Amino acid sequence: MMENETAYRDGPGRRPRLAITLGDPNGIGPEVVLRCLVDSRLMKYMQPVIIGSADVLRTHARVLGLSLPELQEVRDVPAHWPEDVLTVLDATGGESCPVEFGRVSAVAGRLSMRAVARAADLCLEGRVDAMVTAPISKEAINRAGIREPGHTEFIARRAGCERYTMMMVADRLRVGLVTGHVPIWDVPKLVTKEAILDKVDIISRSLSEDFGIARPRIAVLGLNPHAGDGGVMGREEIEVILPAVDEACNRGYLVFGPLAADGFFAVGAYRQYDAVLAMYHDQGLIPFKTLAFDAGVNFTAGLPLVRTSPDHGTAFDIAGQGKASPRSMRSAIFLAIDIARRRAAHRPRKTG
Repeated sequence: MMENETAYRDGPGRRPRLAITLGDPNGIGPEVVLRCLVDSRLMKYMQPVIIGSADVLRTHARVLGLSLPELQEVRDVPAHWPEDVLTVLDATGGESCPVEFGRVSAVAGRLSMRAVARAADLCLEGRVDAMVTAPISKEAINRAGIREPGHTEFIARRAGCERYTMMMVADRLRVGLVTGHVPIWDVPKLVTKEAILDKVDIISRSLSEDFGIARPRIAVLGLNPHAGDGGVMGREEIEVILPAVDEACNRGYLVFGPLAADGFFAVGAYRQYDAVLAMYHDQGLIPFKTLAFDAGVNFTAGLPLVRTSPDHGTAFDIAGQGKASPRSMRSAIFLAIDIARRRAAHRPRKTG
């Protein structure tokens, strides 16, 4: 159970409306979604609409021997959400998508991204309160002709948002990134003073507005081994990262670093901070997934909509075998509910 689960039960107002995409039909996305939907404890905190294909859901339920709630298939979000049936908004575009467990398919990639686009649009139109995305296959969407590094960049572009960052969340452990889905070769030139300051601002604002932390403390990691060892192993810490940390402090942020990444996680120093800013993808995600795999959540900070996702991939190797854990998807749903409620509580009220 998430540490603040009682907040969803006792919080004010209606249950948040969540658009939940099924991810790649050939992966474990539909399975973990189904396992969450049959959890009565979870369902009483949200009103879900599933974006994807009802046939895909039925296939996964049949093969895995999972119970399937009564489905209401729709082409648009209904004005009134029924309590005793599950609404599935069709995102197939009329295209058939047979489930082939473990197979990388352009058709599957196309369907998975149609669902993401529809969910994002529903959020932007204010018709749902948040979106939760099941895992996609980057190879499959590339085969479908969609040239995006992943969910995060696709949703940000659709929302017209240029300032955002991936933030991995597991209760009080939160890890943001200066650079995301880029080759290691490109990382040093993208780690600039301006980029670090931008991410510090985005993460600090999100911690305050989305997580309710009044004065967040952010740890900034170095780029090189041992944070450069005083310039012996690289000068980025001296010439780029430390000046960015100093400037952030001058602007009023509580920022500390640059800190050596290996010892920082090894001794549990992350517990002293509200978030950690890593310089590149694996520097942040390897320790995060080591500490929180199967419970972590991928949250996109800085977007005008609320989007979360489990921290694992499609797991094609176990798709259709009934081995997938819904724990990370459940955490992603709870976090989306929590942030949607917090944003709604602080949204200016309309006056007549």
